[in-house]
Amino acid sequence: MIKLLKNTAAAGMAFLFLFGCAGTSTTTPSDQSATATAASSSTANATASAGGTTQTTSASQNDAQQATQLEGAWRTTDGQGNEVVMLVQDGFFTIARFNQQNKQFLGTTGGTYTVSNGKFSIQQEFNTLDSTQVGTTASADYKLENDQWTMSKDGLTDTWNRINESNSNSPLAGTWRITGRERDGEMQTMRPGPRKTLKVLSGTRFQWIAFNSETGQFSGTGGGTYTAENGKYTENIEFFSRDSSRVGMSLSFNFEVKDGNWHHSGQSSTGNPINEIWSRISKD
Repeated sequence: MIKLLKNTAAAGMAFLFLFGCAGTSTTTPSDQSATATAASSSTANATASAGGTTQTTSASQNDAQQATQLEGAWRTTDGQGNEVVMLVQDGFFTIARFNQQNKQFLGTTGGTYTVSNGKFSIQQEFNTLDSTQVGTTASADYKLENDQWTMSKDGLTDTWNRINESNSNSPLAGTWRITGRERDGEMQTMRPGPRKTLKVLSGTRFQWIAFNSETGQFSGTGGGTYTAENGKYTENIEFFSRDSSRVGMSLSFNFEVKDGNWHHSGQSSTGNPINEIWSRISKD
């Protein structure tokens, strides 16, 4: 933890928890008591009448509602004034730390998440600060109030502010995985596996990431703001891990959502032609 935070004195939970520095939890005697109580409650529910089933269903629906409320884009800053942006969509989250003015990319992490009983729990699939955290899990207490999301763990609290996207009606908000790419004039299907290229889009912000969730290898990322209307998808780049000179560029592409898939074509940041198909991860 110290080695990751030595240059960010007030980095907060964005790094202590979501960057995995807090590590995995251990079971204390009080935890064991709570676990025993939960097991007893579970047994009681198994033998209860339909009323118990209704309560379980209601709790599940409440968890789903809470997860939906957290979807979107969130912002905080670290102790050095660098921007930290989190995107939460389709059960997947990303966090990127960067300094747009200085064209610096400073790190990213992300993976899957669940929400239950006031707990926000994650499993990391990539982490550029510490790849050994890939595959680990952690959780924190959370509270959402007036577009502020606070998370607490081990006496530390981190506060995120929702980025206002109320005017957005983007058809692309979600987490997408590339499933097809044209090569030599032929669209080639890409099989699901540990090597992934994803795009996570809120109503106004995007981040793409390429990584291997088994080995922890990270290939690259970029992100910023975007618009998607009238068949044109435009990215405004605020950070780019591979080439900082791309920061400040705007790239436009043709797009169409057809049969639930995002068809994406145009020219990449290097000027090469691209024709791709992306599918929502919720439909994998």
